Amino acid sequence: METWIGQFHPVTQALLATLFTWGVTALGAVPVLFTKRFHQGVMDGLLGMAAGVMIAASYWSLLAPAIEMSDGDWKPATLGFLAGGAFLYGIDKILPHLHPGEPQEKAEGPKTSWQRSTLLVTAITLHNIPEGLAVGVGFGAAAHGDNGATIGGALALALGIGLQNFPEGLAVAMPLRREGYSRGKAFFLGQASGFVEPIAGVLGAAAVLSMSAILPYALAFAAGAMIFVCIEELIPESQRNGYTDFATLGGMFGFAIMMSLDVGLG
Repeated sequence: METWIGQFHPVTQALLATLFTWGVTALGAVPVLFTKRFHQGVMDGLLGMAAGVMIAASYWSLLAPAIEMSDGDWKPATLGFLAGGAFLYGIDKILPHLHPGEPQEKAEGPKTSWQRSTLLVTAITLHNIPEGLAVGVGFGAAAHGDNGATIGGALALALGIGLQNFPEGLAVAMPLRREGYSRGKAFFLGQASGFVEPIAGVLGAAAVLSMSAILPYALAFAAGAMIFVCIEELIPESQRNGYTDFATLGGMFGFAIMMSLDVGLG
């Protein structure tokens, strides 16, 4: 697979990889075409797994290469990491959104007349930005051909992000189906939350190709943004309904999967 994708330009590689991750988001929304219910314990376990994947990816696929590229200097990775978290924090404050499972009155950001479905999709879309960015930066970094960043590692990152996108599509689509939306509309809105990933992926790859000096900062930026999503949303959401053991075991399993993917392919 590395040989196949390696024949393309890095921006095209990033586009293909993030189209895959968007496709897995759509796959996660498919169950709404058949049922209105999904066991909450399984859902929480999947959300925990998503958090575990993102935490492992943030270190092995992003922070570790950023530190290696800086010859052990901690400042680029630290500054980039904090900037990524600050970016997501700022977006959270200026764009109205609603986390899955929350009543509409708990929507975050400025007050708005947007419908609940729009707010739910906006929340997941916001948090897909760093995932697409991470994949794009990964392929852009691999194009430089040194400092520990490889196409295999970028592929591992794309596979891991795709894996954790499944519960995100489900987390948007299933609540909407339970609230009376048609099967088709619930599915459409669930998959739509992933459309931003190809955009972010292409922008991330193009940025690091044109400005190689920012590469360690960009890798750490994507890591900081993903860790922010994990701590701010995925972990609390997975623990909210009382299925803490499912969520914790899911997190451990997701971390192990992503670690294995990155070590095995990277």
